[in-house]
Amino acid sequence: MSYGPRPWQQASWDWRAATNFMLGGTGAGLMVASVLVQNPLPYPVPVAMLLIGAGLGTVWLEIGRKLRAAHVFFNPFTSWMTRESFAALLFFAFSSFYLLLGSTQILLAAALAALAFAYCQARILRAAKGIPAWRMPQVVPLIATTALAEGTGLLLCVDPGLPALGLFAAAVLARGIAWSGYWRALRQPASRSALEAPGRALMQAGTIAPLALALGALLMPQAAPLAGLAALLTGWWLKFVLVTRAALNQGFALPRLPVRGAR
Repeated sequence: MSYGPRPWQQASWDWRAATNFMLGGTGAGLMVASVLVQNPLPYPVPVAMLLIGAGLGTVWLEIGRKLRAAHVFFNPFTSWMTRESFAALLFFAFSSFYLLLGSTQILLAAALAALAFAYCQARILRAAKGIPAWRMPQVVPLIATTALAEGTGLLLCVDPGLPALGLFAAAVLARGIAWSGYWRALRQPASRSALEAPGRALMQAGTIAPLALALGALLMPQAAPLAGLAALLTGWWLKFVLVTRAALNQGFALPRLPVRGAR
């Protein structure tokens, strides 16, 4: 790796870290969406647990010394990764109790923990001050709305009802607005180049097309899963590129150079 004034690609996070944002965000969004629409089916809870657990498992694979994973719990006052881990523990605990007891209050607590988990994921990127594509304030609403759009899209595969369709349309629109604000604020040319294709797909195949399909689902419910999958896959592509390819360091400048005096 060469260092200098030109930005260079960060090498600390690869596809495994991106998978945590993809699967974990979708699982959290699915949990929140199922509670908001009061979905009576039991499937969203274990599926959300599976997605969040799989995402965290990929991050664990990235650790060099696997037994040191418990160290992530040591810095709750300074680390958003620590807060994400505690939110995940609460989510799994509340979800497990809900599956055993079936309490509505416990289900609401699990959804709040999932919401906190998604928010922590967004703040993890925001806290990476050396990566211009991550440190912008606009990344927080982008990651949060993407999680809800993905989760609601997955919910549409089993629940094409009007409440789920309404929430899906709102989440997809919010994500499109968040992406537009993020794209306008992003200034680094290399990051813009990497995100141009997935961003275009997010707006066309992940926003316009799903909204049209969701409208058609009012008459033909079979269109709802297509709308949900389109929103899900375009969101995954955007987050994968954001973490792995658009994550270029700022580089550095040397405004004054030492000059060796003539002898």
